[in-house]
Amino acid sequence: MAQNATAGRRYLRAFVSGFFVAVPVTVTVLDRFAYVARVEGASMQVRSCTLGPFLNPDGMLESDVVLLNRWSVRNYQVQRGDIVSVLSPRNPQQKIIKRVIGLEGDFIRTLGYKKQYVRIPDGHFWIEGDHHGHSLDSNSFGPISVGLLHGRASHIIWPPTRWQRIQPSLPPDRGPLDSEEEEG
Repeated sequence: MAQNATAGRRYLRAFVSGFFVAVPVTVTVLDRFAYVARVEGASMQVRSCTLGPFLNPDGMLESDVVLLNRWSVRNYQVQRGDIVSVLSPRNPQQKIIKRVIGLEGDFIRTLGYKKQYVRIPDGHFWIEGDHHGHSLDSNSFGPISVGLLHGRASHIIWPPTRWQRIQPSLPPDRGPLDSEEEEG
């Protein structure tokens, strides 16, 4: 009986020491590499089939869960069409998921912002939800500082019927203006 108690204490010590190693490793992985997040709301739904993949096509019935790659944005590098997670400029406790429409130096035609055209300043980018009118995005608060960038959505991982890699893509009517349009 004493032998079982000694073995039990050994297993308990091994479990506790393993736990104290696993927790910091898990926190480091989540902080530096990737984590999963539920996409809630209608802001990333699209009414047309011209853009894909869009998120939450079933609306409130089922939310998509995406893999957010933190490693790929460690140098604040994003490209037009990426779906990114940023800290909300209005509420730093909240993360929002939107599509990158323009990068620093681009001229953007806005959708209801205080100016019709905006040149994106250095160190900033322009984000929008795919479902215009149902999104709190750069059209509400302007260009986003790259310092608020938190991760890039790389895969839809839930529900299983929607498993896929997310490729950067821009809606056909969005993105930076051509030089001819800027001059005109």
